Amino acid sequence: MTRLSYDSCPSPTPLLGETIGQCLDRIAHTYPDSDAVVSIHQDRRFTYREFNEVVNRAAKALLMLGIQRGERVAIWSTNNYEWVVAQYATAKIGAILVNINPAYRLHELEYVLRESRSRVLMLIESFKSTNYVDMFYEACPEAKKAEPGYIDSWRFPHLKNVVFIGKAQHPGMFTRRAFDQLGDELPDSVLETRRAQLDLDDDINIQYTSGTTGFPKGVTLTHNNILNNASMVADIMGLTENDRLCVPVPFYHCFGMVLSNLAAMTRGSAVIIPSPSFDATDTLGAIQSEKCTALHGVPTMFIAELDHPEFDTYDLTTLRTGIMAGAPCPIEVMKKVIERMHMGEVLIGYGQTEASPITNITRPDDPVELRVGSVGQVAPWQEQKIIDPETGKTVPRGTPGEICFRGYNVMARYDNNPEATAEAIDGKGWLHSGDIGVMDEHGYVKITGRIKEMVIRGGENLYPREIEEFLHTLDIIYDVAVVGVPDEKYGEELLACIQLKEGAKPPTDDEFRALCKGKIAHFKIPRYWLVVDAFPMTVTGKIQKFKIREMAVQQYKLEKAAAIHSA
Repeated sequence: MTRLSYDSCPSPTPLLGETIGQCLDRIAHTYPDSDAVVSIHQDRRFTYREFNEVVNRAAKALLMLGIQRGERVAIWSTNNYEWVVAQYATAKIGAILVNINPAYRLHELEYVLRESRSRVLMLIESFKSTNYVDMFYEACPEAKKAEPGYIDSWRFPHLKNVVFIGKAQHPGMFTRRAFDQLGDELPDSVLETRRAQLDLDDDINIQYTSGTTGFPKGVTLTHNNILNNASMVADIMGLTENDRLCVPVPFYHCFGMVLSNLAAMTRGSAVIIPSPSFDATDTLGAIQSEKCTALHGVPTMFIAELDHPEFDTYDLTTLRTGIMAGAPCPIEVMKKVIERMHMGEVLIGYGQTEASPITNITRPDDPVELRVGSVGQVAPWQEQKIIDPETGKTVPRGTPGEICFRGYNVMARYDNNPEATAEAIDGKGWLHSGDIGVMDEHGYVKITGRIKEMVIRGGENLYPREIEEFLHTLDIIYDVAVVGVPDEKYGEELLACIQLKEGAKPPTDDEFRALCKGKIAHFKIPRYWLVVDAFPMTVTGKIQKFKIREMAVQQYKLEKAAAIHSA
């Protein structure tokens, strides 16, 4: 009898059945003197007792701002301890944390603030060449003339409060200290009353994913979604109160927020923040100085660490585990991580934000060939099937099809977008990934392609339609098709195939990029630009993007990158 591509995974470890705030309180009571968060670049460290006290203070400050259960608090920042405090403080009062990508530019910030209906925005001053304060004032000039807590903007009618993560005083913004002091006079009983109203199925987080329709969609996740996904990952990694997890991945993404911060918390492990954003030197230094036992990262991060000119001078012998995910993992890189970074129990993870995010993960006792050649089996307490995209029927094992997920981890919805939600989650509760995969006889899955046109560049999910719609705003462009092309470092890079308007002089690649700089996030700017007179088309008039990709591989001599095998 033919065995179908369906699998499920019961587990001896039960689902938690609690809110994020309840879990933090339990862990802080159990491991009060263990390190909770160590921010090396800020020279700050907190035990679980200290961290929980800071979180409660911030939670009371949000209550003093009048934030109700289900209202939104946005954060626009690189990695710091304040980000982690905001993550738990919002959870303790039932507010929904809205993650804003630090790479967002003006029009993306405006969209997310308006779409999310956020009451509060927390932001840092600047990072590298980006000044967040200046960009916010450009989007919301009314804030410059407002008293903190009384912003009145026609563009953002819900936004009333801005909290500056720093000491400087900016018009219309609370300083970090002023914000912290807001709740000092509020009795703890008020916070306890709010927490008693919360439920594990409450919405608690919105993460924006680039949209196939040209606009990001707000993935709405619950306590139950992300806390249990984190706990499941911690269980498979074997984390305990003695582990120290180095986190160079960004907090705004599920990888940092859920698989790192939350996963460590569920077991009383320490989160080590090496730097505001990824830096190989800082990461290697943090592993050595803090004696980290675990390290997370996307493949490009591990590649940068392995290629560091002084790699051999760092003591990484305390490492044992971690997760490599967010993009296809080159097999040779995985082998080097195991051998040279002492991460014998390193795992491959796969999933998507809509699934909280992990749906498949390898196990520490899996043979190396499976850990480097697949994305593992379905995660505990989840179901998975692979279907024929045309008929919806579950295909036999060994047959390619679309991967679908069902379980506690499936998102609540796309915020304010019932049509997109209905397209993603069918009537029987299955979340359709858009990814093509094959399940073997033992339930191990290998990703072989995608139905949707998403491009994964170094762990960032990019949707060509969104970039195409922006490029259509440039005066010289008549039509454009954006595709992903293979890249040795990032897995994929963006290529824009362009038809110019009549009379327009073809720009160089650098000139094309200059036209985009500052208008969209840097990682959405195509690396390659191919000017053509006409696109390859089907007989029905559809652009054949696979042929554009083949043209690009040949023109830019990307054959070597195209030949790289990934897990």
